[in-house]
Amino acid sequence: MSDITLSSGVRQNLLTLQQTADLMNLTQNRLATGKKVNSALDNPTNFFTSQSLSARANDLNNLLDGIGNAIKTIEAADNGITAITKLVESAQSTARQALQDGGAGAGTVVESSSSISTNGLTPVAGESIQDQAKRQTLANLGFAAGDTIDIQTTNSDTGTVSNINITVGTTQKVDGTGPVSTVQDVLDVINASGVVTAEVTDAGKFKITGSDAETVNMSIVDTGGDASTATTQATSLAASLGFGTNSSVDLSDPADGDYVDAGETAVTFTDGASAGAADTLSITAQANPASNSKSRQKLVSQFNNILEQIDKLAEDASFNGINLINSSSSKLTVAFNEKRDPATKSELKLQGEDLTSSGLNITRTSSLSDSEANNALDELSEALITLREAGSKFGSSLSTVQIRQDFTKAAINTLQTGADNLVLADSNEEGANLLALQTRQQLSTTALSLSSQADQAVLSLF
Repeated sequence: MSDITLSSGVRQNLLTLQQTADLMNLTQNRLATGKKVNSALDNPTNFFTSQSLSARANDLNNLLDGIGNAIKTIEAADNGITAITKLVESAQSTARQALQDGGAGAGTVVESSSSISTNGLTPVAGESIQDQAKRQTLANLGFAAGDTIDIQTTNSDTGTVSNINITVGTTQKVDGTGPVSTVQDVLDVINASGVVTAEVTDAGKFKITGSDAETVNMSIVDTGGDASTATTQATSLAASLGFGTNSSVDLSDPADGDYVDAGETAVTFTDGASAGAADTLSITAQANPASNSKSRQKLVSQFNNILEQIDKLAEDASFNGINLINSSSSKLTVAFNEKRDPATKSELKLQGEDLTSSGLNITRTSSLSDSEANNALDELSEALITLREAGSKFGSSLSTVQIRQDFTKAAINTLQTGADNLVLADSNEEGANLLALQTRQQLSTTALSLSSQADQAVLSLF
């Protein structure tokens, strides 16, 4: 008020007291809010920098939920891969059981009872009986021009008949370099025909195999016969290939001697009626399809059920509506920062895999014959490779996402700490300031009182 006059001492003490009060209000506000910068008026630079850091921390914090969901999605896929791998291994076990069943479904086999003769063959150090048999020449075995090896298969389901004829001196090698001259040449021609498969076993035996649904007949004909009309199977040309003691097999119970039932083998040797007439050994192995085996049919059902479970498991391995293992078109995109423009955004794109039975190229079986079981084992082995590759891919991606999650958490903490350091007050310091200001206020009040008492001294003159 302009009409009131204060002495200079009183006015000075009053001004000091007002300043102290203002400082106390500021300090009390800092203690109450915990911040030394509450608005842009307090410190524009610190205030807006803190706001920017806090905003980015919030943006990153919002991304953590998406990163966490991505981790769970990949974990669900990985769990699915682990379970599917176990089912594939179970399917392998089922296929191997079928191979161990023997009998029906094992393929139609004609095999010599003894090893191929190695007479006349120059030995090679360290050579196995198998390699010797393959290297043996037809001439050493007694084959001459015109002698034949004929193989015929008849499919018991379709009636289809297939033949392969090898005539010594006429039939050419597979590579076309001349007539067949060794056992290996004969094997190559038979295998190239696709009618049956032929091999020399580890024991040096001659073996041909047709499918389990085919009846296989093999005839070995010595067209020139020999000088004797008393040739036997044991002394025939066929004996040099190891078929000297092969005999008919009757599986009927009781035996019926017809050798035409499933899986039975008929062996006949016909000696030429006169010296020089053809001698013929004929071996016919009857088809014994896998459908004749009850145990194999149970394994077929078991195998196909496993494939159905693989499909169902692949469909169940989803999280939050995303499934990475039931379709190659599925995908997961994980954002790691708040940027959206292509140049600065950081994200991981993970393409899904089709790990269903069809995606793994595992075929359902109908008989689990030996050939079908072996084919299934090949497919299952490839499926395991695919599963391991997918598991490695998802495992690597999971590790990447987890690392980015940890990094994002650390970045958020750094940003929040930095923002707080710019605006937060030191409560210890502000408390000490308030105590000092309270003391100053008391002293200023006392000084103001003393100044007033000095002004009042004039009253003593009256």
